[in-house]
Amino acid sequence: MSWLTNFVRPRIKSLIGAVKSATPDNLWRKCPACGEMIFHRDLVAALYVCPQCGHHMRIGAPERFAQVFDNNTFEELIPPEVAPDPLRFRDEKRYTDRLREARQKTGRIDALSAARGTLDGLPVMVAVQPFDFMGGSLGMGVGEALVNAMQSAVDESRPFILFVASGGARMQEGVLSLMQMPRVTIAVDMLRDAGLPYVVVLTDPTTGGVSASYAMLGDIHIAEPNALIGFAGQRVTANAVREQLPEGYQRAEYLLQHGMIDMVVNRKEMRATLSKVLHLLMKRSKPHAVLPLPPRVIAGTVARVPGGA
Repeated sequence: MSWLTNFVRPRIKSLIGAVKSATPDNLWRKCPACGEMIFHRDLVAALYVCPQCGHHMRIGAPERFAQVFDNNTFEELIPPEVAPDPLRFRDEKRYTDRLREARQKTGRIDALSAARGTLDGLPVMVAVQPFDFMGGSLGMGVGEALVNAMQSAVDESRPFILFVASGGARMQEGVLSLMQMPRVTIAVDMLRDAGLPYVVVLTDPTTGGVSASYAMLGDIHIAEPNALIGFAGQRVTANAVREQLPEGYQRAEYLLQHGMIDMVVNRKEMRATLSKVLHLLMKRSKPHAVLPLPPRVIAGTVARVPGGA
């Protein structure tokens, strides 16, 4: 008994510990919609869309840039510097502490990343406002970054694509965060005056003041399947109208049926859709891929002939 206790058990525990330490924690991921366990490599290949139920998981700027830009080649814009805590706000935590935690978690300065590159040869500017940085909330940093990116797009004659997910304005910055909505609206007008398309891709969730301002000012509005899009929450809305809300209310498909957005596009088709829309709006012909000519057998030999006849 002492041999089992003193030697065998510790040996087994050490082997199990070694296996666990050698196995990455993110090797498998559970789908929040259906509970399916998905191998990380398969999930990346599927663009973070569950192969079982089609649920579109939330992704950040690196994944969006990799999907949109040609050969994953782009130049990221330098984030602007703004006052870190203009109101010296504090609730359960100091605002500066919340910012520090969000920056350590995401590796970004604020809730917006912008980059320039090409989409099927067409120069574009792409901005991503993901939900992982303080709920994608709109503050001075996000507003300034959007204005700078749109100004650069005007200077360089690039159409603008915005992938947005947000809970609304950042309460820790008070009225200063609300001021960013008209500032970005003016920047959107600058794009229009320059004749440049502004395409908004609404992802899950897009709510609050962001959905009530620049997220709904696009020339074309595209949404990912089942994305939550709206201003106030369903409970607040139901209490306000004193009625039971219809099924699927504030979901992308419901908004499409009622004319609030232009299309609902699966993430796998997003790049091709954006390319088609922007080439059409910019009146540019989309480059065609050069395909190899099919072989033709002539007298026992294989020859290449124009037209493949």
